[in-house]
Amino acid sequence: LELFCENVPSKVLINLCSNLLFDAILTDPFMPCGVILAEHLSLPSIYFLREIPCGLDFEATQCPNPPSYVPRSFSDLTDRMTFLQRVKNLLFDTQNLFLCNFVFDPFSKLASEFLQRDVTVQDLLRKGSVWLLRLEFVLDYPRPLMPNIIPIGGANCAHKELPQVGHILFLICLESGG
Repeated sequence: LELFCENVPSKVLINLCSNLLFDAILTDPFMPCGVILAEHLSLPSIYFLREIPCGLDFEATQCPNPPSYVPRSFSDLTDRMTFLQRVKNLLFDTQNLFLCNFVFDPFSKLASEFLQRDVTVQDLLRKGSVWLLRLEFVLDYPRPLMPNIIPIGGANCAHKELPQVGHILFLICLESGG
C-alpha cells in the first residue's frame, strides 16, 4: 500500500495545491490515492479507467450490472447465457466481494486516517463527477451506463502504420515481370 500511495503529498504540498485553485483532478481510481486527495481538496474528480476488477465501479455509480445480463470478467461467458451459465456468472460475482474487501480495505483505512473521518473507497468513488471509461466497442458486451459515464474507445490501442497499397502492388508487378 505504501508503495502505491507513498507520494501522498505532505501538508505543505497540499496547502500549495489548494492555493493554486485547481478545477478538478484527473485520476485512475484503481489506486484511489488521487481520489482521496480530490476529496481532501474538495475538488471534482474525473476518473479515467478500464474497469475495477471487482465491479466496484458499478457499485459506486449505482449502475445496473445484473449477472443475468452482463458477463463477468474472466468468466468466458457471452451476453447470451443459459440458466446454468447465469448461475456460474452469479458465482463469479460472489468471489468479487471478497476480492474487493481484500484489495481496497487498506485504502479505506488510509482514507479514514488521512481525511480524519470514517470513509470507504466506495463512498469516495461515488463522488466522481465524470467517469471516462475505456470501453472497446468491439471487445466489450453492451451494458447499461449512467449519464456521467462516458465510453471512450481506442485508448488502449497502439497506432500502427499501414503499408502503402500502391508500393506493395508495385513490388508485386516487379517480381512478376509485369
